[in-house]
Amino acid sequence: MTSQDFRRMALSLPETSEQSHMEHPDFRVGGKIFATLGYPRDGLAMVKLTPEEQDTFMKAKPKVFVPVKGGWGRRGATNVILRAATKTTLRPALVAAWRKTAPKRLAEQLEE
Repeated sequence: MTSQDFRRMALSLPETSEQSHMEHPDFRVGGKIFATLGYPRDGLAMVKLTPEEQDTFMKAKPKVFVPVKGGWGRRGATNVILRAATKTTLRPALVAAWRKTAPKRLAEQLEE
């Protein structure tokens, strides 16, 4: 997967916009960040999951999903190693991060 693939997938989710935070792209719904790209370095992305979701994704695909270092990671922030990811492995994590962040009325509208 490339960063462009990640960007397209994130932007395909309802009412998602791309902005910039700390000089790297981020993806927002309802004005809140649910994913970022290229931080802390190129080739990585981040999705904001619950700690339980993070654990599930990491156990299923440990070469794709790793916790962000420090407290953010303990709270569910999860790095995605793009070169190891596929659309099939990434989509559920991206949707989970989007649902966690989206306003309830919007999250309920997305069928997966």
